Amino acid sequence: MITARGVAGLHDHQERGAVVLDLDGVLADTRHRMHHLTGRRKDWDGFFAAAVDDPAHPEGLAVAREALARGSTVIYLSGRPEHLRRDTVDWLRSVDAPDGELLLRPEGDRRPARLVKVEALRRLADRYRLDVLVDDDPDVVDAVRSARPPLVAQVLLADWQPRQATLHEAQERDGRT
Repeated sequence: MITARGVAGLHDHQERGAVVLDLDGVLADTRHRMHHLTGRRKDWDGFFAAAVDDPAHPEGLAVAREALARGSTVIYLSGRPEHLRRDTVDWLRSVDAPDGELLLRPEGDRRPARLVKVEALRRLADRYRLDVLVDDDPDVVDAVRSARPPLVAQVLLADWQPRQATLHEAQERDGRT
């Protein structure tokens, strides 16, 4: 089983399932760029430009690697805007993350992360058996857990990066990550 602190193993299934991982706060350590979002005027360009320098969270990488080792499909689901696809793919390669499908927020979509991600998971559920979701946003975790019909077998809150109110505001009020 996957725990919030690490990986003890995934369920063995005969059919191939998928493990869905958030990026910011799960695989990517965003703390060094949070200063761009403090104050009244948020520097979104600076915040997203600094993402290429994010250190990787070993806990998040361990989940992705364990999923791949167990034969699961790895899917990265992020609230980052679509125009960051190239930088995000390059970053995933630079930290040696397993290959996987990458889903980003459509340009101009400013809905809360919980709405964007539940919608994306509904589309994914048409193509995959969704075994695990790992996200650091309690609102996303709660929304996915309460979705009917259930979308994901196991929903886990990543707790290896302290939650910052600035990031929560960006996800819920600003609809930016």
